[in-house]
Amino acid sequence: MSPAPRGLPRRSLLKLAGGAVTAGALLGTSGCGLLGGSKSDGGGNELVEKQNLRVGALPINDLAPLHLAVRNGYFKEAGLNVEIVTASDGSAALASTIGGDYDITYSSYVPFFAAQASGTAPLRIVADCASATPNSTVIMTSPSKTNIREPKDLEGKKIAISGPNTITELLVKATLDAHGVNWRGVELSPVPFMNMPAALEQGRVDAAIVTEPFLTMAARNGAVPVVDTSTGPLEDLPLTGYGATAKFCDENPKTVAAFQKVMDRAVAESQDRSKIEPLLPEFAKIDKETASIITLLKFNSRADATRLQRVPRLMKQYGFINNDINVEEMIVTPKA
Repeated sequence: MSPAPRGLPRRSLLKLAGGAVTAGALLGTSGCGLLGGSKSDGGGNELVEKQNLRVGALPINDLAPLHLAVRNGYFKEAGLNVEIVTASDGSAALASTIGGDYDITYSSYVPFFAAQASGTAPLRIVADCASATPNSTVIMTSPSKTNIREPKDLEGKKIAISGPNTITELLVKATLDAHGVNWRGVELSPVPFMNMPAALEQGRVDAAIVTEPFLTMAARNGAVPVVDTSTGPLEDLPLTGYGATAKFCDENPKTVAAFQKVMDRAVAESQDRSKIEPLLPEFAKIDKETASIITLLKFNSRADATRLQRVPRLMKQYGFINNDINVEEMIVTPKA
């Protein structure tokens, strides 16, 4: 393994990952430099420079188009062999991509833009993934445990988020601000999504920002919505996407173009819920009944700079980053 360049010390990557993975996982476990692509060269063919791709992912609903593309052989038709590798969270997946263990990764946009702003690594956005839709990401409470009924009641309360410096923290602060609530006065408590329904039911937190399928699970436990974070100024906010290092994109333009083309096809097909709902129990680990009723995010594939610029603008407003980011320069434009 090549030593880490001085400009990207291990502590920077560990900070990016929030301590979720070890330095060995961040820097790759075999034959890779810090920004040197994947842990194996993956070979090439007449269609792409690198046919074997490791794609970092999470077991959640908005990755349905990716799994559909693998299941239906769309990547193979494009000359790619895609291995979906499950990470603990988006920041860990991004850190492993910067470290060279993954080629392309899924993550919320907050870690992407935080890493870009800090100079941790030059990153590129390969494809968009999902944006907010009503009733998909909601601040909820347990009416049997609290007197919270509307946004103003959240003042000074303890609210569960998935973790510090995440999209959930950003959504909570921006939503409270939009409703005239002093977000600086609330206590934000890190709780994994899967534990939020129980945390609400047991009264360990006053409220929680919950996304599907955990939103449906929390509702089954008696939780009720306080405010939808996907409305008003945050309506259709881009939440997640696929990214890679600038080095990988520069060295593998045909590979990136093939990935983009496949995701265009898969996202178009995924607009028909019947195409993806049968896959949810397998990769998202939810039962068929839950899969049939959860609210899905809006699937996207083409990254639009105007839409995506909203995210780093909010991040700067709420102290996640200190400098402006030109999102347009980060987007890899699909080839005609």
